Amino acid sequence: MATLAAPAVRRSPDHLLLAGALAGPVFFTSAVAQMLTREGFDITRHPISQLATGGLGWIQIATFVLAGLGGLALAAGIRRTLTEGIGRRALSILVGIFGAGLVAAGLFTMDPENGFPAGTPDRPIAQLSWHSVVHSAAAAVAFAALAVAAVVLAVRHARRRAVLPAVLNGVAALVLLTPMSPERMSIQIAVNGLVAFTWTTVLALSLRRSA
Repeated sequence: MATLAAPAVRRSPDHLLLAGALAGPVFFTSAVAQMLTREGFDITRHPISQLATGGLGWIQIATFVLAGLGGLALAAGIRRTLTEGIGRRALSILVGIFGAGLVAAGLFTMDPENGFPAGTPDRPIAQLSWHSVVHSAAAAVAFAALAVAAVVLAVRHARRRAVLPAVLNGVAALVLLTPMSPERMSIQIAVNGLVAFTWTTVLALSLRRSA
């Protein structure tokens, strides 16, 4: 007796892409609120990651983890949405590395230094802790992976002769790959975060429209 195979049901990536789109706004809403309310924080001297230190550091830790989970959701949404074209697998893997890197950066925090949190000696730390080293490495890998993802997307657009999106993705990659300036590092990190999360939000929304 013959049996009929049930038709395959393709799960909608909509909720995954929505989570990816919200990661950036959630991250920066939380970070800006903390910058404005936490005593002693100065964005010209303290990177956003230092918000994860001190008694209220759990807020930024949770912010990192939630944003990272949003990045992982976006990676899964890309995998379900992009079924053809150059770099479709690489794009989801690279965005997934970005999301995982953010989660790791949240779980392994920086050291207090330069007067933050309030009461910390106003000087750079003499020797980094192991968790601060892990934090820096995770963040560097995350942003490098996203820069490569922007290059992949630029190539995809270029092959379709979509000039403006290709150029904008190339610019995003250049910003993320620009070496850090010791004098303006905290500002540069904030700018890189803004570029990175703008990129993920725009990609997620564009994929939702196409899906």
